[in-house]
Amino acid sequence: MLRDKSLIPLSHQHQRALAVCVRIDRAQPISAEDLQAWLPEIEQLEQEIQIHFAAEEDVIFPAAREFAELIPLTEELIAEHNSLRKSFCQAEERSMLPEDLIAFGRRLSLHIRKEERGLFERMQQLLKPAELASLGIKLGAALKDVTQSCVLTSEATKLKPKITNPLG
Repeated sequence: MLRDKSLIPLSHQHQRALAVCVRIDRAQPISAEDLQAWLPEIEQLEQEIQIHFAAEEDVIFPAAREFAELIPLTEELIAEHNSLRKSFCQAEERSMLPEDLIAFGRRLSLHIRKEERGLFERMQQLLKPAELASLGIKLGAALKDVTQSCVLTSEATKLKPKITNPLG
Protein backbone atom coordinates (compact mmCIF):
# COMPACT_ATOMS: atom_id res chain seq x y z
CA MET A 1 0.00 0.00 0.00
CA LEU A 2 1.26 3.47 -0.79
CA ARG A 3 2.09 5.54 2.24
CA ASP A 4 -0.35 8.37 2.92
CA LYS A 5 1.35 11.76 2.58
CA SER A 6 0.62 12.53 6.25
CA LEU A 7 2.90 9.66 7.33
CA ILE A 8 5.64 10.17 4.75
CA PRO A 9 7.90 12.27 7.03
CA LEU A 10 8.04 9.40 9.53
CA SER A 11 8.59 6.88 6.72
CA HIS A 12 11.51 8.93 5.38
CA GLN A 13 13.08 8.90 8.83
CA HIS A 14 12.47 5.15 8.96
CA GLN A 15 14.31 4.75 5.66
CA ARG A 16 17.33 6.64 6.95
CA ALA A 17 17.41 4.57 10.14
CA LEU A 18 17.06 1.34 8.15
CA ALA A 19 20.10 2.38 6.12
CA VAL A 20 22.07 2.48 9.37
CA CYS A 21 20.72 -0.96 10.30
CA VAL A 22 21.84 -2.40 6.95
CA ARG A 23 25.31 -0.93 7.39
CA ILE A 24 25.55 -2.40 10.91
CA ASP A 25 24.48 -5.79 9.62
CA ARG A 26 27.01 -5.73 6.78
CA ALA A 27 29.81 -4.52 9.06
CA GLN A 28 29.87 -7.83 10.94
CA PRO A 29 32.02 -8.93 12.56
CA ILE A 30 32.46 -5.64 14.38
CA SER A 31 35.73 -5.24 16.22
CA ALA A 32 36.13 -3.18 19.39
CA GLU A 33 38.03 -0.61 17.31
CA ASP A 34 35.24 -0.40 14.70
CA LEU A 35 32.68 -0.12 17.49
CA GLN A 36 34.31 3.13 18.60
CA ALA A 37 33.67 4.51 15.11
CA TRP A 38 30.01 3.47 15.27
CA LEU A 39 29.17 5.04 18.62
CA PRO A 40 29.21 8.69 17.46
CA GLU A 41 26.99 7.73 14.54
CA ILE A 42 24.50 6.02 16.86
CA GLU A 43 24.51 9.14 19.04
CA GLN A 44 23.86 11.26 15.95
CA LEU A 45 20.95 9.00 14.98
CA GLU A 46 19.58 9.39 18.49
CA GLN A 47 19.15 13.13 17.96
CA GLU A 48 16.66 12.48 15.16
CA ILE A 49 15.11 9.48 16.86
CA GLN A 50 14.30 11.39 20.07
CA ILE A 51 12.08 13.76 18.12
CA HIS A 52 10.76 10.90 15.99
CA PHE A 53 9.77 8.81 19.01
CA ALA A 54 8.12 11.83 20.66
CA ALA A 55 6.10 12.51 17.50
CA GLU A 56 4.92 8.91 17.38
CA GLU A 57 4.13 8.81 21.09
CA ASP A 58 2.36 12.20 21.13
CA VAL A 59 0.59 12.12 17.76
CA ILE A 60 0.48 8.67 16.13
CA PHE A 61 -0.03 6.37 19.10
CA PRO A 62 -2.94 8.35 20.64
CA ALA A 63 -4.70 8.28 17.25
CA ALA A 64 -4.04 4.53 16.95
CA ARG A 65 -5.40 3.89 20.45
CA GLU A 66 -8.80 5.09 19.25
CA PHE A 67 -9.07 1.64 17.64
CA ALA A 68 -9.21 -1.28 20.07
CA GLU A 69 -7.43 -3.58 17.61
CA LEU A 70 -4.36 -1.28 17.56
CA ILE A 71 -3.96 -0.88 21.32
CA PRO A 72 -1.81 -4.03 21.83
CA LEU A 73 0.43 -3.10 18.90
CA THR A 74 0.78 0.45 20.21
CA GLU A 75 1.78 -0.81 23.67
CA GLU A 76 4.32 -3.16 22.11
CA LEU A 77 5.82 -0.31 20.08
CA ILE A 78 6.10 1.89 23.18
CA ALA A 79 7.95 -0.90 24.99
CA GLU A 80 10.29 -1.18 22.00
CA HIS A 81 10.90 2.58 22.10
CA ASN A 82 11.96 2.22 25.72
CA SER A 83 14.28 -0.67 24.90
CA LEU A 84 15.82 1.25 22.00
CA ARG A 85 16.31 4.29 24.24
CA LYS A 86 18.36 2.08 26.58
CA SER A 87 20.58 1.10 23.65
CA PHE A 88 21.10 4.75 22.76
CA CYS A 89 22.12 5.37 26.39
CA GLN A 90 24.60 2.50 26.16
CA ALA A 91 26.17 4.13 23.11
CA GLU A 92 26.32 7.50 24.83
CA GLU A 93 27.85 5.99 27.98
CA ARG A 94 30.31 4.01 25.84
CA SER A 95 29.16 0.78 27.50
CA MET A 96 27.91 -0.80 24.26
CA LEU A 97 29.70 -3.94 23.11
CA PRO A 98 29.98 -5.08 19.47
CA GLU A 99 27.26 -7.68 20.02
CA ASP A 100 25.04 -4.98 21.57
CA LEU A 101 25.41 -2.87 18.43
CA ILE A 102 24.44 -5.82 16.23
CA ALA A 103 21.42 -6.58 18.42
CA PHE A 104 20.45 -2.89 18.39
CA GLY A 105 20.52 -2.82 14.59
CA ARG A 106 18.30 -5.89 14.38
CA ARG A 107 15.83 -4.59 17.00
CA LEU A 108 15.60 -1.19 15.34
CA SER A 109 15.03 -2.75 11.92
CA LEU A 110 12.28 -5.06 13.21
CA HIS A 111 10.66 -2.18 15.09
CA ILE A 112 10.56 0.04 12.00
CA ARG A 113 9.11 -2.71 9.85
CA LYS A 114 6.43 -3.37 12.49
CA GLU A 115 5.45 0.29 12.45
CA GLU A 116 5.44 0.54 8.66
CA ARG A 117 3.77 -2.77 7.82
CA GLY A 118 1.52 -3.06 10.86
CA LEU A 119 0.62 0.24 12.44
CA PHE A 120 0.86 2.65 9.50
CA GLU A 121 -0.84 0.29 7.04
CA ARG A 122 -3.76 -0.33 9.38
CA MET A 123 -4.12 3.33 10.36
CA GLN A 124 -4.39 4.24 6.68
CA GLN A 125 -7.22 1.76 6.36
CA LEU A 126 -9.05 2.88 9.51
CA LEU A 127 -8.68 6.67 9.47
CA LYS A 128 -10.71 8.89 7.18
CA PRO A 129 -8.80 11.14 4.76
CA ALA A 130 -9.59 14.24 6.85
CA GLU A 131 -8.31 12.48 9.99
CA LEU A 132 -5.08 11.53 8.21
CA ALA A 133 -4.67 15.11 6.99
CA SER A 134 -5.12 16.40 10.55
CA LEU A 135 -2.56 13.86 11.75
CA GLY A 136 -0.15 15.10 9.08
CA ILE A 137 -0.46 18.69 10.32
CA LYS A 138 0.23 17.60 13.90
CA LEU A 139 3.21 15.52 12.75
CA GLY A 140 4.60 18.45 10.80
CA ALA A 141 4.58 20.54 13.94
CA ALA A 142 6.05 17.73 16.05
CA LEU A 143 8.89 17.10 13.57
CA LYS A 144 9.73 20.74 12.74
CA ASP A 145 12.98 20.71 14.74
CA VAL A 146 14.36 17.43 13.45
CA THR A 147 17.69 17.35 11.71
CA GLN A 148 18.44 14.56 9.31
CA SER A 149 20.95 12.08 10.59
CA CYS A 150 22.75 9.16 9.03
CA VAL A 151 25.70 11.25 7.94
CA LEU A 152 28.65 8.91 7.87
CA THR A 153 31.01 9.76 10.67
CA SER A 154 33.92 7.58 9.59
CA GLU A 155 35.30 5.25 6.97
CA ALA A 156 34.61 2.30 9.30
CA THR A 157 30.84 2.83 9.16
CA LYS A 158 30.45 2.93 5.37
CA LEU A 159 28.30 0.30 3.71
CA LYS A 160 30.27 -2.86 3.08
CA PRO A 161 29.37 -5.20 0.24
CA LYS A 162 27.23 -8.14 1.17
CA ILE A 163 29.34 -11.28 1.35
CA THR A 164 27.73 -14.22 -0.36
CA ASN A 165 28.82 -17.81 -0.27
CA PRO A 166 29.48 -18.92 -3.87
CA LEU A 167 28.87 -22.53 -2.84
CA GLY A 168 25.42 -22.09 -1.58
